Amino acid sequence: MSETLPSREQALQLLREHGCSAKVINHCKAVAELALETANILKDKGFQIDFELVEAGALLHDIGRSKTHTVHHAVIGAEIAESARLPDSVVSIIKRHVGGGITTAETEKLGWPKDVYVPITLEEKVVSYADKLIENSKRAPIDVTVEKLSGELKWEAAERVRKLYEEITGLIGGVP
Repeated sequence: MSETLPSREQALQLLREHGCSAKVINHCKAVAELALETANILKDKGFQIDFELVEAGALLHDIGRSKTHTVHHAVIGAEIAESARLPDSVVSIIKRHVGGGITTAETEKLGWPKDVYVPITLEEKVVSYADKLIENSKRAPIDVTVEKLSGELKWEAAERVRKLYEEITGLIGGVP
């Protein structure tokens, strides 16, 4: 793996090379914008946060949607990122951004490789948080995502998304 993070243009080029639709690319750009806005607020509040990692991870978080629009896009995206020799930090953001995190029990049901699929680092949490507030390429209240998950009977995921939202808004002191 390389330790060099891709630039914004390199990340967008990777999305295009792997066949992501314009809709997915626009979503990723919107997530990156909100994630960087959130990272700026966190920095102003004294938190250490890697802006380049947040941007690269946010831009590439949905690269797996070039192959599937199911929850499996997280694992497929991580595989694409690994084959592109992206840093482990970017791979982790991609694999951990869905559903506010996926538990070990859920990953076993999904047949995913044994790994950690819950956001741990501040950068991972910020990207996952921003992703849950962007519907297509527009900002939306967290309730939109929570209600969608609840409507799909994904109660635990809805609760994890709400907890992640509360954690980040608690750190930044509101919604950016």
